[in-house]
Amino acid sequence: MTQHDYIVIGAGSAGCVVANRLTQDGETTVLLLEAGKEDTKPEIQIPLESPNLPGSEIDWGYFSQPEPYLNNRKIFCPRGKVLGGSSSINSMIYIRGSHHDYDHWQSLGNPGWSYLDVLPYFKKSENQQRGANAYHGVDGELSVTDIQAPTVASQRFVEAAVAIGYNHNPDFNGLQQSGAGIYQLTVKDGFRHSAAAAFLVPILQRPNLTTLTGALVTRLLFEGTRTVGVEYMHHGQPHQARVNFEVILSAGAFDSPKLLMLSGIGDAEHLQKLGIPVVVDLPSVGQNLQDHFLVPVAHQIIAGLDPAITNPVAHQVIAGLDPAITSNGNAEAGLFLHSEGNLDTTPDLQFFFGNILWISPGKTLSGLGFTVTVSLTHPQNIGSVSLRSPDPKDPPIIQMNFLQSQSDVQKVIKGVRIMRQLFDTSAFAQFRGDEIAPGADVTSDQALSSYIRSVCVSGYHPAGTCKMGTDPTTVVDSELRVRGVTGLRVVDASIMPTLVGGNTNAPTIMIGEKAADLIKAAGRV
Repeated sequence: MTQHDYIVIGAGSAGCVVANRLTQDGETTVLLLEAGKEDTKPEIQIPLESPNLPGSEIDWGYFSQPEPYLNNRKIFCPRGKVLGGSSSINSMIYIRGSHHDYDHWQSLGNPGWSYLDVLPYFKKSENQQRGANAYHGVDGELSVTDIQAPTVASQRFVEAAVAIGYNHNPDFNGLQQSGAGIYQLTVKDGFRHSAAAAFLVPILQRPNLTTLTGALVTRLLFEGTRTVGVEYMHHGQPHQARVNFEVILSAGAFDSPKLLMLSGIGDAEHLQKLGIPVVVDLPSVGQNLQDHFLVPVAHQIIAGLDPAITNPVAHQVIAGLDPAITSNGNAEAGLFLHSEGNLDTTPDLQFFFGNILWISPGKTLSGLGFTVTVSLTHPQNIGSVSLRSPDPKDPPIIQMNFLQSQSDVQKVIKGVRIMRQLFDTSAFAQFRGDEIAPGADVTSDQALSSYIRSVCVSGYHPAGTCKMGTDPTTVVDSELRVRGVTGLRVVDASIMPTLVGGNTNAPTIMIGEKAADLIKAAGRV
């Protein structure tokens, strides 16, 4: 048995940040436990390989239950099983969400989480290629850069959006979110800059930090309601580690509630049925699951055009030599807008554009093409995470409930029609081929609705299952302390009361930054 001041469970986007910040004090000892491997897989570092990482050996490879509103399809729910967590397998898009998202969090009973409160934490992490200003920092560890060589088609996407009335927005994380532009990525010197690369690798030699990979935490240890340590499996053997001050649970929106429940914190009836002793009856654990979803609109490209329109395949070039592989490829350009056309309202639609012919998971088509995916910034689907069994090695039961709201379907239909209008502009006339998804003959609301339900997939942004707030549906308070026990915090996307309007990696890193200050402020108690 080992003894540490703090134990951090999960070396993902938040856990790497917390481990970094806590060990800045040389007197503070931290044990960082990661169930996955080291981030040595070469493809992790090549941005253009990002679409090939979900489903690989560094992914937990979760699937939902049959989804009742998606023709009972099981939805693929990848999560990084590697140092850096999902920041090592994602598309590297750096998006913070709308200013209103964080003001809304504060209005729900979470003081200190308004946009003005969290902006300094975004800036603290950031090393912004374009320089510092009111919205961006340059002294942080995380490299945020422009795509070196966005494709012609991606630039045309922005031009076409402007042509149909949307503004050009060079900075989705600045004064406003609405408009079209090229996404910035967490890339450094042409390579992926994951949370592990940014926050963990540079500090691995700190003598007060112990990092273990392949360490699956099986349960938290309590004396009464005081968290005193963890039990974990490493190299097939059980181990225990004791904590002097706090355990920080940063295992993500699926595995953080799973571990709470395995440890006796959750709905008492559910736990008792599985024979798990109840520490705290907290029915909200695993509830409030929220996630973005994606619906593709795909076109062929007319053959014989300049190959610069499309990116080369990553394995045909050498990393660091061809700027094309420093792009994520499948989501270079984006657009935020409101489906009702109100420019003064928080966007409710987000679009991702890239040079890949894609119509559904596992169905990337051969030939030249481009795809835009339609996503709602704040969908109404509310799902859940629960235990399949008391065995820590079993995956959790995930229910997404995508498209349970017909109003969400109607917004996606509007999004598809806006994209058709955009692709019909002169900007795409040079190389636009046939629409292969949904297909030019799919025009009515009913036909589009059927298509949407048949292809809708996760945007890989699960959140909310350890909700922060003050009401009975919450799991943690505004300082991320788990209700009913002491010495335990949750620090990851699961604490989001509501989903942010955009990709979730940057907000999760921000949560790690703010949590580290909250933990330090609590002192050694």
